[in-house]
Amino acid sequence: MGTEIISADSRQCYRELRIGVARPTDAEREAVPHHFIANHTIHEPITAAGFAKEASQYVHFILEQHDHVIVCGGTGLYIKALVEGLDAIPEVPSEIREQVVQLYTEKGIDNLRTELQTRDTRSGDYIDLHNPQRMMRALEVILHTGEPIHAFQQNSTSPLVFNGDPVELEYRILHPEREELYQNINERVDRMMQEGLEQEVRDLYPYRQLSPLQTVGYQELFDYLDGKCSREEAVEKIKQHTRNYAKRQITWFKRVQ
Repeated sequence: MGTEIISADSRQCYRELRIGVARPTDAEREAVPHHFIANHTIHEPITAAGFAKEASQYVHFILEQHDHVIVCGGTGLYIKALVEGLDAIPEVPSEIREQVVQLYTEKGIDNLRTELQTRDTRSGDYIDLHNPQRMMRALEVILHTGEPIHAFQQNSTSPLVFNGDPVELEYRILHPEREELYQNINERVDRMMQEGLEQEVRDLYPYRQLSPLQTVGYQELFDYLDGKCSREEAVEKIKQHTRNYAKRQITWFKRVQ
């Protein structure tokens, strides 16, 4: 298509993360210009709003030179933020936020997940239930408003524009058969381990509490390094949690088909 790519991946933007996020190789990036890749640090986490602001600048830059722009990636909220704008979620009082943080800090991720699922049985359809930051945000919203967070994510009306006109959107969703998808995931995880994912995680271990590292592929190996499971168990958990995440992605992107 003779154009450039904007990555809509919430983890590939961090320069400290490479193997565990399947970052495009140097050769791939030389063949086709990529944006929002390895241009931020884990010490300054990016939000969906931050991505939308930065990516919209890339869109304008690319469309001034090409007829098309490709936004590629699996973080549905980032794509939504870019092309539609973000919904207005009510401000949560600090005491509720502190209550939720205390729940996670004192009782751990399993209790956090149970509390959220008790109050919002559909939470697993649109929230990564292995990401404590996302779960804490969802829980604090429902505690404050009595409504699940997805109730505030339905009516965005701020379309992406270029030169005053809405950008014409076309979605291409890769959706292989489940057996093929799961096989690809398992092989991908094995390949990452062969390429040195364990050492990458060891290097990042001192920063394991940072929100960009609360993600599949890192959390499981942190547990292994903490002695909570064996290496083999950690690898199997990465495969399982990646399959779970793929299922949530499918659910999310069905909304735009």
